[in-house]
Amino acid sequence: MANKELTAGLEDYLEAIYIAKQENKTVKGINIARMLNISRASVSEALSKLVSKGLITYESYGVISFTSVGFSEAEKVYNKHNILKSFFQTVLNISPDEASENACKIEHIISKNVLAEIKDFTCYCNNNPEIISKYRQRKGYNENLSNREIS
Repeated sequence: MANKELTAGLEDYLEAIYIAKQENKTVKGINIARMLNISRASVSEALSKLVSKGLITYESYGVISFTSVGFSEAEKVYNKHNILKSFFQTVLNISPDEASENACKIEHIISKNVLAEIKDFTCYCNNNPEIISKYRQRKGYNENLSNREIS
């Protein structure tokens, strides 16, 4: 299954199911509706699409399970989100909420090459904290940048 076949919305469903499963929660459609703050009808429609793509197994009002391909796709989306969020927080000093919100938007469109570079650069910065310190000193700030204006 190529990611190109999944819409951003379907990727969000996979990620929500993945997170719930990582937290050892039983996952049903109602849980996903609550997690994503959307209607049960929308969830049912999306889950049907994920079943038709062979990514999950699910029957109405039943427990949602991943197929092996579905688990792999969900893990990819989850990892992309975390790589981006880590970059925004660690390197750019963005608040956790804003970092997560932006990661969620960008994870659907970023190329593998750019994501790999962001991951490598974040790891490099984590291993060389003086780089971040010098960058922040050069910019003249040490506080969170969430409310900064772009000129």
